[in-house]
Amino acid sequence: MSHPDAELPEVARIAADLIRFDTSNYGGGDAKGEREAAEYVGEYLSALGLVPEYYEPIPRRTNVMARVPGRDRSRPALVVHGHLDVVPAMADDWSVDPFAGVVRDGMLWGRGAVDMKNMNAMILTSVAEILRAGEQPERDLILVFFADEENGGVEGSALVVRDRPEWFAGATEAISEVGGYSIPVGERRAYLLQVGEKAMLWIRLIAKGRAGHGSRFHPDNAVTKLAEAVARIGRTAWPIRLTDTTRDFLARMSAFTGLPADDPDGLAAAAGPAEAFLRSTLRTTTNPTVLQAGYKHNVIPARAEALIDVRVIPGQEDEVLAQLRELAGDDIEIEMVVQDIGMETPFAGPLVDVMVAALDAHDPGVPVIPYLLGAGTDNKALAFLGITGYGFAPLRLPAELDFTGMFHGVDERVPIDSLVFGQRVLTDLLRTC
Repeated sequence: MSHPDAELPEVARIAADLIRFDTSNYGGGDAKGEREAAEYVGEYLSALGLVPEYYEPIPRRTNVMARVPGRDRSRPALVVHGHLDVVPAMADDWSVDPFAGVVRDGMLWGRGAVDMKNMNAMILTSVAEILRAGEQPERDLILVFFADEENGGVEGSALVVRDRPEWFAGATEAISEVGGYSIPVGERRAYLLQVGEKAMLWIRLIAKGRAGHGSRFHPDNAVTKLAEAVARIGRTAWPIRLTDTTRDFLARMSAFTGLPADDPDGLAAAAGPAEAFLRSTLRTTTNPTVLQAGYKHNVIPARAEALIDVRVIPGQEDEVLAQLRELAGDDIEIEMVVQDIGMETPFAGPLVDVMVAALDAHDPGVPVIPYLLGAGTDNKALAFLGITGYGFAPLRLPAELDFTGMFHGVDERVPIDSLVFGQRVLTDLLRTC
């Protein structure tokens, strides 16, 4: 029986198959699990002659790894990794079934098409192209597909690094998501290469008051206290705080556009649809995401809670936490839910040179610009093993496509042509790095 997407390039078929596994992760241990997707990946790797290993520290939260021997095994290994979970999708908000892997208008639609089952498919098919040709990569590749990244890796990469450090023996560098993609800059384009990530502080605000009847005079209302704190934090305009990476980003964007380097937001705006994504790399962000309180219209609850997603410029964590406590006020308790490190690494070195060269070979003359990711990846966990991580999931994208806006958004989709481009670039990189 033929594959339903037999006419598509293999990278798109694999990405569509992965999207059809509903690996929704609601956070806090509430997830459908990655087991079936991990087994699919393992079967694909086995068919290439590799030997996959699985690690499932929590039922259904499955991680899978395989090592590809390189030509020069004396060189440090490279970790090439992705995550198999996705954030939930509310089907009523979408124009397609988010877990059907629909192909329409030359694009693959579905939850994970951007974050990050597209890259998982590129990794698998790039390795397949090399091995089917009877070739080897330049050095050992450690392919890893993690669980639970969308929950900060608490039940995924953090446990793998803790319990299976031998998977990463000999590795010094890693590549994964959210870099290597193109952005429009006026009538031209540039590529962003991710060389750092902001720190992550996921906090819970807790307000307490007295329970009572909804009709009474009641100044000790937990919901009111919480709402005031959430509004103060959510409306705070955090100042621009530059780092080595963002200074380099601004200098290169200024040289490319002719716009002044001392106008960071103006340079971010030059990237069109990517503006909001890039503005978040220049400052701390504090976004309320979940509110929880009460159980009936006429009952004042004794407790109210809110979740705030805080992303901090590396090195500013203590300062920001102190300001958050001040903004929340004395009546609000702050509980840390997940805390993870920020990272930066220089835009230099042999691996960076090969990534830049691989993009130039397939899109000549287009500049590659380093940037600091406003979010986070599983590179944070690998950093505890001394592994330097980069974001390099190469995609040449249409100028009008709001690619960065589709991370965790509605109607997530990626052009088939972009997947093919990315697979070719990644194959060249893995052959030569």
